Amino acid sequence: MNLPPLHIPDLLKHYNLRPQKSLGQSFLADHNALLKIVGDSGVGPEDRVLEIGAGLGNLTRLLAVKADLVVAIEIDPHLFPALRSVTEPFDNVRLIQGDILAISPRELFSEDGYKVVANIPYYITSAVIRHLLEAAVRPERIVLTMQREVAERILNQDEKMSLLSLSVQVYGEAQIASHTPAACFYPRPKVDSSVLVIDVDPEPRLDRDETTRLFKLAHLAFNQKRKMLRSSLRPALGEDLETVSAALAEAGIDPRQRPETLSLDDWIRLVEVVED
Repeated sequence: MNLPPLHIPDLLKHYNLRPQKSLGQSFLADHNALLKIVGDSGVGPEDRVLEIGAGLGNLTRLLAVKADLVVAIEIDPHLFPALRSVTEPFDNVRLIQGDILAISPRELFSEDGYKVVANIPYYITSAVIRHLLEAAVRPERIVLTMQREVAERILNQDEKMSLLSLSVQVYGEAQIASHTPAACFYPRPKVDSSVLVIDVDPEPRLDRDETTRLFKLAHLAFNQKRKMLRSSLRPALGEDLETVSAALAEAGIDPRQRPETLSLDDWIRLVEVVED
């Protein structure tokens, strides 16, 4: 089925809608860019898809043509009249109004292996990834449209680590599938975007308790990323600087390092030391 493009400004006008800056709303309006995302996702006729940030449904309907099932979540209730209208012709689309961080994937899918397509503000991307991959039912692939600079920083191993890049590396392998110019969005954002594809590891490198410890330590460190680890990790490793420094040294980490200089393997060794 070849679907004609939707004209986003006309759709917004018809339903008396205005993009909400507070929700980071900028709708991908270019039809070819939308088709490219569907291609990047690798969605096929047997796939179950979770779309986060369905918006006006312009990507939802293209996914519905390819997939067996599309569960589309949108947090903004004002968009639902338009979203329902756009997706009404498809009987394999299930719409949910709500916050993905408040919804368990187990409520949506009965088993692992679904695919996620998301166009969400980058500042909640790390939380969304952890929410999905620490759930009892896990996806096999996550396709994220995000700021190009952020996507490139996630993948550049020679640059400073961030909490987001650490989150991605904990769970799988990532690659940039394509780039999307700012002109493809309405309203036009100030920056270009990229499509980041995360292929999820079949088995996590860490169990649930270890992952919790890793992110507890990482949050402490990155919340004070200008401080040396021997200072920022004191609440978790001991108030005494010598005790903290000894734990870091046991993990092969210089206590004077800062969090952005650590690799995933460094964090894993530290988790093992804390566990002992």
